[in-house]
Amino acid sequence: MQRGQHSFSSSSKGEGGMHFLTCIDVAGEAVKVGPGVKNFKAGDKVVAKVNTLTGGGLVELAVTIMESVTVARPPEVSAATAIGLPVAGLTAHQALTQPGGIKLDGSGQQANILITAASGGRSPSGRKYDVVIDITPTLSSLLRVALKKLTFSKKQLMPLFLSPKADNLEYLIKLVKEGKLKTIIDSKYPLVLAEDAWAKISNGHATGKIIVEP
Repeated sequence: MQRGQHSFSSSSKGEGGMHFLTCIDVAGEAVKVGPGVKNFKAGDKVVAKVNTLTGGGLVELAVTIMESVTVARPPEVSAATAIGLPVAGLTAHQALTQPGGIKLDGSGQQANILITAASGGRSPSGRKYDVVIDITPTLSSLLRVALKKLTFSKKQLMPLFLSPKADNLEYLIKLVKEGKLKTIIDSKYPLVLAEDAWAKISNGHATGKIIVEP
């Protein structure tokens, strides 16, 4: 259970008619922990992700947050900065390291990476890429994955299903602390103006995170 800030992670409906849940990134102070919690205590500053299926982060007190998707927030990292990391940050991290196969510690081979959205993986530069990352959740993209598998194409299309892990989130927090990663914040709203924040993200006018503060 924690008290703190909240982030709108995406609009309520994406391209291709696929729906998203918002308000699942939270950051604040733990006010109570369950009997099985080992790594946190009341008063700890934390950042976490609430249940993806139910949402529920747009509250002053978020209840039943799993320890496995909660990490400590160091004093050098503000709550507003940390709150942008759970969903967006972990999606980027896992897209690079899992289907992309990129070694973030520099131990792997150098690779040309194109990060795009809904462009079919084509670059106007004509440059060749080892990995193309397109986090655009459409039904057609899933069908293309299945077709490539059936035709044994050399070009591998791999879907990404976010699996939040505390150690991945801790890595991102570390990068922020070291000044190597920055959260882009579009705007901040008080909780009483949460409807205004919702309207902005629903209209697609946000660039970066929209933060709701108690």
